[in-house]
Formats: sequence, structure tokens, C-alpha cells
Amino acid sequence: MQHFSKSVFQGNLKIKSRGSSRHHARLMGQVRYFTKLVTGRVVDISTNGIALDLQAPLYAAAGSKVRIECDDIGLLDGFVRWAHNGRIGIEFDRSSNASAKVASYFRFFHKDIKPVLKR
Repeated sequence: MQHFSKSVFQGNLKIKSRGSSRHHARLMGQVRYFTKLVTGRVVDISTNGIALDLQAPLYAAAGSKVRIECDDIGLLDGFVRWAHNGRIGIEFDRSSNASAKVASYFRFFHKDIKPVLKR
């Protein structure tokens, strides 16, 4: 079995990392994919995207368009970037006002918290 260094492995996969810093959060929200609505807890958030722990499976492939409904921020449109072990990562749609809504949330409401549980 051949071993690769992390940098070589990431280079081969052309992994694009998040361009803005993540902030831990404790917000509740729902992810809508077509007619399916799944409740989840926001794990972290940035002006480019959001990650949620979901309470039920959501069978949306990477690249699928979804909508996050969060009382504290509003409606956020985006695309699934990854899903693993009941957690989902969503990149905000750049043609929507999601980034502006999140920036406003950070300006007026966000309080930094420490995660309670780690996976």
C-alpha cells in the first residue's frame, strides 16, 4: 500500500477549502430539499457557508440546491458541498443575498461559543 502526504493527496483531489473563517454557533434551522424538510443544529457558519448536524437523513447529492430556514438569520439559499455521518455542509448561492444576511447576523447577533461535543 502506497502512502501519500496530505499536501500531495489534496493536490490530486483539487480540494477547495472554505475561503472565510468559520464561527461556532448554536442555532436551530431546517434544510429544505424539494419537498423534504429536515431539522438540524447549526454547527458552524461563515459568510460563505454553513454546516449543520441533521436530525434525520437528507438524501441530497453534492451540488444539489437547498434552502436553509433559520429563525435567527432568515432564508438562505445554497448548494450541498458535502454530507457525512448526519452532518451537511452547504455553500451559499452567490447570486442570493445569503452572505449579506449572515454578515448582518454576525454584526448584530452572533456570540462566540465553544463547541460542547466533538465528533
